[in-house]
Amino acid sequence: MFKRVAVVGVGFMGGSFALACREAIGCEVFGIDINPQAVEKGKQLGVIQEGSTDLKSVRLFEPDLVMLATPVRTFLPIAEVIKDHISKECVVSDLGSVKGRLVYRLEEILGERFVGGHPIAGTEKAGVENSLKDLFRGKRFILTPTEKTHREAKEKIKDLWTKIGSLVEEMDPYVHDFVFGVVSHLPHAVAFALMDAVDRLSKEIDLFRYPGGGFRDFTRIAGSDPVMWRDIFLENSQEVVKAIEVFMSSLQRLREAIREGKEEELTEYLRKASAKRRSLELNP
Repeated sequence: MFKRVAVVGVGFMGGSFALACREAIGCEVFGIDINPQAVEKGKQLGVIQEGSTDLKSVRLFEPDLVMLATPVRTFLPIAEVIKDHISKECVVSDLGSVKGRLVYRLEEILGERFVGGHPIAGTEKAGVENSLKDLFRGKRFILTPTEKTHREAKEKIKDLWTKIGSLVEEMDPYVHDFVFGVVSHLPHAVAFALMDAVDRLSKEIDLFRYPGGGFRDFTRIAGSDPVMWRDIFLENSQEVVKAIEVFMSSLQRLREAIREGKEEELTEYLRKASAKRRSLELNP
């Protein structure tokens, strides 16, 4: 099992992983972040033991695992830097919510010991100070190996996340992007768009003064890190755009039923959606 772990990105996700990893396997954790305040705060809070703002300093820590926990569009330039500063036996993985071609590009740079992964967990909060050691417990973790992924490296990552308390399953990298483009990326896009729409409708009266519980619940995820979600939308643009187009079609059907007063059609539309949502409570 891993003894020395380097986390690139000392934020909420990286910090939560560091805490969970240390508790699960008793490893040492070294943090790297371009923000010196994040590194210092991580050390002060005991999330990481040592830290640096220089990617090349990863060589000083001699990690047997490097975990990428930065916005997904930074993965490739980070990989280009660290590849010459880690051992050939070092495993590299990530916490990114986009896989697809990104996994294959990282594999080209880092070799067969790169193992793609995505913990299905998170909140709208950011910053290492909000790190949660139990964030991943009882949550799914998706491994996205390729035909070239080193078997031992994959098994080590699988074992680590199992010890952390996650429910591990494997998925093709491109299938992953379709699935989470729909069930994760689309809901975030809709929440951001709803906030924009309400803002545009607030010209004569500040509508944000009157949010109900439903509005707050629905738009909670719109408080997420804009840079992180910009990168997710752009890196998974093909699947996100397809999902948005289908959603727009569904919204247009709803609009037409309302505008034309089609009572039965509207009732059936709402009934099906309501039944499907209730079924989630039975099959979490």
